[in-house]
Amino acid sequence: MKQSSTFRLSVLVFGFAFLYIPILSLIVYSFNKSRLVTVWGGFSTQWYGRLLDNRQILDAAWLSVKIAATNATGAVILGTLAGLALARFGRFRGRTLLSGMTTAPLVMPEVITGLSLLMLFVVLDSALKQAFGWNLERGFTTITIAHITLTLAYVTVIVQSRLSSLDDSLEEAAMDLGARPAKIFFVITLPIIAPALVSGWLLAFTISLDDLVITSFVSGPGASTLPMVIFSKVRLGVSPDINALATIIVLLVTIGVIAAGIFMARQEKRRQRDMQMAAAAK
Repeated sequence: MKQSSTFRLSVLVFGFAFLYIPILSLIVYSFNKSRLVTVWGGFSTQWYGRLLDNRQILDAAWLSVKIAATNATGAVILGTLAGLALARFGRFRGRTLLSGMTTAPLVMPEVITGLSLLMLFVVLDSALKQAFGWNLERGFTTITIAHITLTLAYVTVIVQSRLSSLDDSLEEAAMDLGARPAKIFFVITLPIIAPALVSGWLLAFTISLDDLVITSFVSGPGASTLPMVIFSKVRLGVSPDINALATIIVLLVTIGVIAAGIFMARQEKRRQRDMQMAAAAK
């Protein structure tokens, strides 16, 4: 029994070390005075200062954040509607098609998704030009639409799973008391599934912020996101200011995960308290 516990602990330690030692080394070398990532030249924060003066990276980071936030919000709205339809409306005409369309991006290679979206935007640009004389410039709008197409599937699965495990008696009791469906959704259903919505939003935001393949297909001149800029720089060699940028991103992600965990823990405690009060009232 003791040997089994030691083996499990060793596997756990090895797994965490394999995952997090590269990240920790990246953070450490972001404070390296030397430009060479393999030589430690002393502690310095000069690369953070140079990063703040790098307009290309700052513009790309701001564009990526705007796209990710817009994408996450749109994916949560559409994914909630799709998950609600799949979990609450039972069997209806077109359910299989809707389910297949929302889950297809989960198994579709990103190269195929990016290529198909590129062809869609080319055809749409030609149609708009012939009909109205408009040009569809590939940039913020096309990247956001492409990312929503990808992340919508993840949000739908999360929301549908949460709704499937939700106790219908709360909604049925509200309907018996005369509440309308819209009020039931906003007053009862939405607060209960709020942790799932937060999880879906964060997941969609992270996927969008990290995407490179699909973005490369649907972006245009002057619309380079942060992953595209980093990828182009890394091919010429790892620069210390990239390490500084990665350190800042890790810090922001850590803060976001901790804040989301605290929020979801509070929501779960509130839900359990409400259920206990409802059971006591019976």
